[in-house]
Amino acid sequence: MNNNTQTTITQLKEELIPIIKSVVHEELKANITVNIEEFIRQNELRAKELSILERIVRVEEELKALRQTMEIRFESMEKRFEARFESMEKRFTALQWFMGIGFTIISILIAVFGLFVGKV
Repeated sequence: MNNNTQTTITQLKEELIPIIKSVVHEELKANITVNIEEFIRQNELRAKELSILERIVRVEEELKALRQTMEIRFESMEKRFEARFESMEKRFTALQWFMGIGFTIISILIAVFGLFVGKV
C-alpha cells in the first residue's frame, strides 16, 4: 500500500503540476497585465502633469521677462515726457516774459504817444 500510495501521489503530481502551472500562469498574466497597464496610465498622467508644469514655469518666466521689459520701456517713456515737459515749460516761461515785455513796451509807447498827441 505504501508503494501504491506513492505511485498515486506521483501520478497526482504529474497531473496536477501542469494544471497548477497553467492556472498560476494565467492568473499571473492577467494580474501583471492589469498592473502594468495601470502603471503605464499613472506614468502617462505624471508625464502629462510634468509637461504642463514645465509649460507653466516657462510661461511665468516669459511673463516676468515681459514685465521687466515693460517697466524699462515705461521708465524710458517717462524720462522722455519729463524732458519734453521741461522744454515746453521753458518755452512757455520765455513766451510769458516776451508777452510781458511786449505789453510793457506797448503801454509805454501808448503813454508816450498820449502825451505828445495831447500837446499838439
